[in-house]
Amino acid sequence: MHSQSGLMSLWEQGDMVTRIVAVLLLVMSLASWMVIVIKVLGLRQASKEAKATAAFWLASDFDDGLKQLGGDVSNPFRQLAVAGFEADAHLQPQDNKPHLKDSLDLNDWVTRCLRSAIDEATAQLQSGLAILASVGSTAPFFGLFGTVWGIYHALMAIGLTGQSTIDKVAGPIGEALIMTALGLAVAIPAVLGYNALVRGNKGVIAKLNRFAYDLHALFVTGSRVGSSSAFNSHAKVLPIRKV
Repeated sequence: MHSQSGLMSLWEQGDMVTRIVAVLLLVMSLASWMVIVIKVLGLRQASKEAKATAAFWLASDFDDGLKQLGGDVSNPFRQLAVAGFEADAHLQPQDNKPHLKDSLDLNDWVTRCLRSAIDEATAQLQSGLAILASVGSTAPFFGLFGTVWGIYHALMAIGLTGQSTIDKVAGPIGEALIMTALGLAVAIPAVLGYNALVRGNKGVIAKLNRFAYDLHALFVTGSRVGSSSAFNSHAKVLPIRKV
């Protein structure tokens, strides 16, 4: 029997293909865990930034509202507010001369700019998820390939030695099957992390859409339309000065 078993024996006795597959699975695992950790921290930060939108609507003017959202330029809620403000300012008359932009509808222009900002934030939130999806879908097959390759070489070695007893067969084949387990160990966290991050992103995007709706009402009508109470079908209008 082999004096060593498990991963060390698999690495020492495996050929170049087996080692490449093992290293590739290790890299895939490290990449997926890095994405999971970074995106989880990003979602926690986005959740804190979403809570700051309540203070935005209590501000005395728009500049003070931006301060309430924080100074981080990568804050998607701040980017959304700035995009809406710039869209509104773009259509404000600068002089008495006619301009081509005067033909643009304020409602459609603000809506388009806010939607563009949301699309950019969504793309940022979803960045890295393709890595998890790729790892989750391909890692089991890499592990299976490593297992088939390892069993093939184990059987070839057994055939050359002429020793086919169970103690001679179980060790090499068992070590080759470890590659399948490694593939599953890499794929399962990637799949679970992908599903969890997708759910978290949907929550952040929903908050961005609600904030964008209020911003649209602010820049088009000059007031934020708040939610009505359960017993009142009329919307509350919460004013805030834009300048």
